[in-house]
Amino acid sequence: MVGQMCWLSMSGNEGEKILHLRNFPNEAWQPYTAFPLLAAKDYLDNDGSRGWATYQKLQRQGWKLIASNSQRSLNNQSYLITSNS
Repeated sequence: MVGQMCWLSMSGNEGEKILHLRNFPNEAWQPYTAFPLLAAKDYLDNDGSRGWATYQKLQRQGWKLIASNSQRSLNNQSYLITSNS
Protein backbone atom coordinates (compact mmCIF):
# COMPACT_ATOMS: atom_id res chain seq x y z
CA MET A 1 0.00 0.00 0.00
CA VAL A 2 1.30 3.44 -0.94
CA GLY A 3 0.23 6.30 1.30
CA GLN A 4 0.89 9.99 1.75
CA MET A 5 3.36 11.90 3.94
CA CYS A 6 3.35 15.50 5.11
CA TRP A 7 5.47 17.61 7.47
CA LEU A 8 3.02 19.23 9.91
CA SER A 9 3.29 20.96 13.26
CA MET A 10 1.74 19.27 16.26
CA SER A 11 0.44 22.66 17.45
CA GLY A 12 -1.15 24.31 14.43
CA ASN A 13 1.02 26.34 12.04
CA GLU A 14 3.73 27.16 14.60
CA GLY A 15 6.32 24.92 16.13
CA GLU A 16 8.44 21.98 15.08
CA LYS A 17 7.13 20.04 12.13
CA ILE A 18 7.17 16.27 12.33
CA LEU A 19 6.25 13.65 9.77
CA HIS A 20 2.56 12.79 9.51
CA LEU A 21 1.13 9.89 7.54
CA ARG A 22 -2.12 8.65 6.13
CA ASN A 23 -2.99 5.64 4.01
CA PHE A 24 -5.75 7.29 1.98
CA PRO A 25 -6.47 10.94 1.00
CA ASN A 26 -9.80 10.96 2.87
CA GLU A 27 -8.15 10.03 6.20
CA ALA A 28 -6.93 12.48 8.83
CA TRP A 29 -3.18 12.99 9.18
CA GLN A 30 -1.57 11.18 12.11
CA PRO A 31 1.98 11.47 13.49
CA TYR A 32 4.32 8.82 12.13
CA THR A 33 4.60 7.38 15.65
CA ALA A 34 0.99 6.20 15.34
CA PHE A 35 2.21 3.70 12.71
CA PRO A 36 4.66 1.44 14.60
CA LEU A 37 4.86 -1.05 11.72
CA LEU A 38 5.89 1.69 9.28
CA ALA A 39 8.01 3.95 11.49
CA ALA A 40 11.78 3.66 11.40
CA LYS A 41 13.90 4.42 14.44
CA ASP A 42 14.74 8.12 14.58
CA TYR A 43 18.34 9.19 14.14
CA LEU A 44 20.19 10.22 17.30
CA ASP A 45 20.95 13.71 15.90
CA ASN A 46 19.01 16.16 18.09
CA ASP A 47 19.00 18.77 15.31
CA GLY A 48 17.28 16.45 12.85
CA SER A 49 13.58 16.35 12.04
CA ARG A 50 11.47 13.81 13.88
CA GLY A 51 10.41 11.24 11.34
CA TRP A 52 13.25 11.79 8.84
CA ALA A 53 14.31 8.11 8.91
CA THR A 54 10.69 7.06 8.37
CA TYR A 55 10.34 9.56 5.52
CA GLN A 56 13.41 8.10 3.78
CA LYS A 57 12.13 4.55 4.23
CA LEU A 58 8.62 5.28 2.93
CA GLN A 59 9.85 7.43 0.04
CA ARG A 60 11.83 4.42 -1.22
CA GLN A 61 8.60 2.40 -1.00
CA GLY A 62 6.76 4.89 -3.23
CA TRP A 63 4.89 6.96 -0.64
CA LYS A 64 3.97 10.46 -1.87
CA LEU A 65 4.98 13.70 -0.15
CA ILE A 66 2.20 16.28 0.11
CA ALA A 67 3.30 19.91 0.57
CA SER A 68 2.46 21.18 4.04
CA ASN A 69 1.38 24.55 2.61
CA SER A 70 -1.48 22.75 0.84
CA GLN A 71 -2.92 21.68 4.18
CA ARG A 72 -5.29 23.42 6.54
CA SER A 73 -6.37 22.68 10.07
CA LEU A 74 -10.02 21.95 10.83
CA ASN A 75 -10.98 20.77 14.31
CA ASN A 76 -7.34 19.82 14.93
CA GLN A 77 -7.35 17.54 11.89
CA SER A 78 -5.56 18.33 8.64
CA TYR A 79 -7.07 17.59 5.26
CA LEU A 80 -5.82 17.88 1.71
CA ILE A 81 -7.11 20.92 -0.14
CA THR A 82 -7.78 20.22 -3.79
CA SER A 83 -8.73 22.51 -6.63
CA ASN A 84 -10.85 21.79 -9.68
CA SER A 85 -9.14 24.48 -11.76
